[in-house]
Amino acid sequence: MTDPTVDQTATPAEEVIGYTLWAVLRRNPERPTALDGHDVANAVGQLDDAIAIVEAEGVVVRGIYDVSGLRADADLMFWLHGPVPETLQWALRELRRTGLVEPLLPTWNALGVHRDAEFSSNHLPAFMRGKEPAAWLTVYPFVRSYEWYLLPEEERRAMLGEHGRKGSQFSSVLANTVASFALGDYEWILALEDDELLNLVDLMRDLRQTDARRHVREEVPFFTGRRITTAEVVEVLQ
Repeated sequence: MTDPTVDQTATPAEEVIGYTLWAVLRRNPERPTALDGHDVANAVGQLDDAIAIVEAEGVVVRGIYDVSGLRADADLMFWLHGPVPETLQWALRELRRTGLVEPLLPTWNALGVHRDAEFSSNHLPAFMRGKEPAAWLTVYPFVRSYEWYLLPEEERRAMLGEHGRKGSQFSSVLANTVASFALGDYEWILALEDDELLNLVDLMRDLRQTDARRHVREEVPFFTGRRITTAEVVEVLQ
């Protein structure tokens, strides 16, 4: 699947490097979170402090997301980005050492890096264009068919053009497409943001009706959630 909302006026993307990391965690039934009023303030403060520490080292915490209830194996998702992959790894460890996050179990992680999108060298992900994060996020990986990269360039370009035109009808959606070749089990990771969850639902449904869809071999799992404050993390985990 390609980026459905390409910004044709974006700054040329060559030489611009940006890594991004998603981490999905779930509650551990053997270590339930139980905090009284005094503990809550300390726990939230510890998480806030950890975020400040990692951001001082060049990592951006784009959001913490409540993904509970949408899947049985997920409660919380972190989205980080920055120029250096090992710094993102360290930042996630710092966050996971905090009292609220340390008891959680990992469900899914994905690392991606900005590279030129297919037939769209000017595209930059929204997180690299200074766009403010939206209220809702859906993240998923995808892998192209074995035939895709062997098709004539003109044929692929035509399919992606159709795909892009259909996606452009959802102008409020912020798209973040990053390459994940050799960084995990996937070829691409796509994160879509919008203040209205229904826009993400309708966009994904409409993009099924394109020829490019025939060349998607894998595009699961999906993780979708609402962006929350550090204080709201307590309620999600209680």
